[in-house]
Amino acid sequence: MNNEKDPRTYWPLLGKGLFLLSAIGVASVEEGAVSAPFVLFVLLYACAAIASSLPRAASWRTGLSAAPIAVVLAAAVVAHPALLLLLPIQLCELAANATHNRWAAALLLLAPLPYVPERLWFAYGLAAAFSLLFVAMLDELETRSRTDRIEAERFRRELERVRTRLDEQQDYVRQFEYTYALEERNRLSQQIHDSIGHSIAGALIQMEAAKRLLDADREKSAELLGNAIRISKEGIDDIRRVLKGAKPPAEQLGIQRMKLFIDEFAAAHPIKTAFTYEGDVDLIPPVYWKIIRENVKEALTNAMKYAGAASVSVHVQVLNTMVKAVVSDDGKGAPRVVKGLGLIGMEERAASANGTVVADGSRGFTVTTLLPFSERT
Repeated sequence: MNNEKDPRTYWPLLGKGLFLLSAIGVASVEEGAVSAPFVLFVLLYACAAIASSLPRAASWRTGLSAAPIAVVLAAAVVAHPALLLLLPIQLCELAANATHNRWAAALLLLAPLPYVPERLWFAYGLAAAFSLLFVAMLDELETRSRTDRIEAERFRRELERVRTRLDEQQDYVRQFEYTYALEERNRLSQQIHDSIGHSIAGALIQMEAAKRLLDADREKSAELLGNAIRISKEGIDDIRRVLKGAKPPAEQLGIQRMKLFIDEFAAAHPIKTAFTYEGDVDLIPPVYWKIIRENVKEALTNAMKYAGAASVSVHVQVLNTMVKAVVSDDGKGAPRVVKGLGLIGMEERAASANGTVVADGSRGFTVTTLLPFSERT
C-alpha cells in the first residue's frame, strides 16, 4: 500500500483557503460587515471543498468538484457576488481532474465572465491567472512526486537484487571455506600417514625384536632398541615439520587479515582503497597488528563519513625501531585537527603500547600510528 501523500490532496486546500480569504476581504470592504447568509455559504463552501479534495480516485474527485461550484454560484446570488472569485480555482481543479488539459481550464475560466460584475473583473482576472499558475505548479509537483516514487521503487528493486547476489556469494564463500577445510584435513591426514605412519610402524617392529632378543642377545637387542629410538626421533621431527608447514607465518596472518578487512571495506563503500607494506613485517607482534587494524578501521570510517574522499591508501612500514602505519585520503582535509572520540580512541590504543598517533589535515587527511619495537610484547 502506498502511504505517500498525494500533492493534489493538501495543496489545493491551501489555495482554496487563500482565495476564500480574498473573497471575504473583498466582501467586507464593499459591505462593511458580512451577513449571516454570507457566513453560512462560506462554511458550506469550506465543507464542500474539503470533501472534494479527500478522494484519491480521480473519478470521485471529478464528480465531487461540482459541489463547491454549485455552492459558489448559489452564494453569489444569495449572499455576495465577491464569492465568484472562488470559481477560478474550482474550475481549474475540475478541468485538471477531468481532462488534465491546461488550455481547457483556461477556456473554462472565461465562461462565468459575463455574470461577474464589472467592478470585480480585475479581481476575477487575477484569481484566474493565479489559479492557472497554481494548477500548473500542482501538475509539476505531482509529476516530480510520481517520478521520485518510480525512481525509489527502482532503487529498492536494485537493492534487493544486490542483497540477493550478496547472500548467494556469501553462501558460496561459506561452502568454499567448508570444502577447503575438508580438503586441508584430508591432506594433513594423508601427509601424516605417509611420512609418520611408516616411521612409527618401523620403530614398533624394532622394539618388538629387541624385546625378544633381550635375554638371548643383549648386544643385538641394544642395537635394535637404538634403531627404534632413532626412528622415533625422526618421526617426531617429521611431525614438527608437517605442523610447521601447515601453520602460516605470523606476518601472513597479519597481512592477510589487513588485506581482507580493506577489501571488505572497499566492497561495502563507494571509495577506492589501496594497501601496501614494506620491511620485515615478520617482526610485527600480534598485539601490534590488533592496534594497527583497529586504528586503520577507525581512520577508514572517518574518511568515508567526513572527508568526502574518492580514494584512501593504507601503508604499513617496518623501520629500525618502530612500526609505522599510515592511512591517507584525497578528501577536503582540515586546516585545524579537532580530536573527536575516534581520534582519541586511536591515541589511547597506541599509548597502550607506548606508541603515538599523528594527524595531519593539510593535504587531504592523514593519520599515522607509530609503535616502538623496544616496547613490543
